[in-house]
Parts: sequence; C-alpha cells; structure tokens
Amino acid sequence: MYEIICFGSAGKDIFFPTKSGNIIETPDDLTSQKKIAFELGAKIKIEERFESLGGCAANVAVGLSRLGIKAACVSNIGDDAIGEWIIGELASNNIKSDFINKEVGKKSDLSAIIVDEKSADRVIFTNKNSSGKLNLNREKFKDANWFFISDVHGNWEFQVEEIIKIAQEDKKKIAFNPREVYIKENPREVINAIKYCELVFLNKDEAIEIISQMDNFSVFEMEDEKFLLEKILKLGAKVVALTDGVRGAWASDGNEIFFAHGEKVNAVDSTGAGDAFASGFLGAYLKGKAIKECLNWGIANSSNEVQFYGAIEGLLDEKNISKI
Repeated sequence: MYEIICFGSAGKDIFFPTKSGNIIETPDDLTSQKKIAFELGAKIKIEERFESLGGCAANVAVGLSRLGIKAACVSNIGDDAIGEWIIGELASNNIKSDFINKEVGKKSDLSAIIVDEKSADRVIFTNKNSSGKLNLNREKFKDANWFFISDVHGNWEFQVEEIIKIAQEDKKKIAFNPREVYIKENPREVINAIKYCELVFLNKDEAIEIISQMDNFSVFEMEDEKFLLEKILKLGAKVVALTDGVRGAWASDGNEIFFAHGEKVNAVDSTGAGDAFASGFLGAYLKGKAIKECLNWGIANSSNEVQFYGAIEGLLDEKNISKI
C-alpha cells in the first residue's frame, strides 16, 4: 500500500557548473528579473560535470521516501540506456518501478543544466521525449490516500483532469505543484484545478502569472506575498505554500500566514530546491504537523539540498530534518 502517488516525470539531469556566464538584471520583467548570457560561438571549458535523477515526480517521491512515507512515482521513460539508469536510480532510493511505463521507440527525458557557480542558480535545457500519456491504472491507485500532481506532459490538461476525477471519485486528497509552462499555456485550466486541491505549491513567479490572469492588479499588489496567498486561497485550495528562492517561503491556511527565511548555506546548485521544499512540507503535512512546522521542514530540506549538485543527494531523513 502506498500513502501517496506522485504523477509526473522522471529523467536524467546532467550538470555543467561554470563561472563564465554574465548575469543581466531585468527588474521590469516581473517573471524574469535576471538573465544569464554567454558569448555566441564561444567554447566554454567545464571542469567537472555531475549526473542525477531528475523530474519533479521522481524527486518528490524520493524526498517523501527519505522521510519514511511510502510513495510511488507514475511516469514514462524510454526503452533506452537512460531509462534503465532511471529505474536503477529510483530503486536505489526505495522507489519501485511498478508505476513506471516504458515507451517503445522513445528516448527517456534528459536535461542539460548550466549552473552559475557565482549564484548557484541555473538554466535548464530539457528534452521531454517519452513524457507523454501516463498509464492511469485506477485499480493500482486505490489504496493511496493522496495524489501529488506535478510535471505531467503531453496532453497535460486532459491528464490532470483525469487524475483529479479519480481523486474526487475515490476520495483522495490532492497536492498540486503546477509547472510554469502550464500557467503560460492554459492558466484557466490551472485555476480550475486549484479548487480541488488540499495543498498547492507555487514559486512567486508562478503565483504572479496566475493572479495576473484573474484581474488587472497593480505591480505593487502582485509583489505582495500576502496578497498572492490570499488570492490563491480564494481559488479553493485549503493550504498554499509560496517560495521565493533565497528569500524564503510563506504558507497559509487562510487563518494565519507564516514566513520562514531561507537558511544561509554554502549553496552550489538550486536545481530541485522547489521539489525538496515540496517533499519536506508535504512530508510534515502527511505526518499531521502544524503549518508552521511544515514550513520549517520545507525550508530545512531545500536548504540542505542546494548544497549538492542534483535534486536528490541532499534530501533529508526524518531524524535530520527534525534536528535542523
């Protein structure tokens, strides 16, 4: 029996750390306030590269498993060497391949990630070749109490609707971490999905994208985290968690708003920080912790994860996350 089923992608991430990029400040662009530039035509030497399991569903499933929660990952991979590698990495992190569907003739998901060593922030170049229609075998999901919906690909609108339909009919709770591309492609679909959710995870840029579709709010209003939380909660979610990188995170159940500063750590790579936050917060929530404690677990998990390259090496177990 699984406590939670995570729907989305599982892939391989390859990291290229570099100090060669030039950071460009663009504060007037609310959803893209910093950019990185390289000389066109340049050949840049990378001293060392790193490889890691990737994909939000896989990352969160591993994070929850580390916290002692039995989680499964529903995803598609290709019938290639990378796909076999993904299955092996999942298995080494106590995630069985029961729900992993192998697509014949497809390539497994692969991402090349440029990490700016000066800021630990990154740009991700990703290829989603096998992340198509998920195998939504309802009978396999019947014992789970929760669904976590993240980076579903292909016809994502239909699949998200189907997952929500199963959850509604079988009385399962939903945690939702919509991707930014969902919000840009079909914000009304995301807004509609939120009303069925117990928990919603967003970064600040994603929240601004959603709110900007609802009305003509001012820049001042959309920069206010309290305003963003209140508007997302009004869409129907019971609890909303909002992250903003090193600044920290906010969470609210509509009664109180909590804030936690980001921990000052020696960060090397921000990839997977949001997934680590989600698994920490969600893990605490599944264990019956108060919202304030859930927020602390999320911050602790993400702050530790960014000290390692890749999205899973720095994920904490319950003993260490409680200690931090």
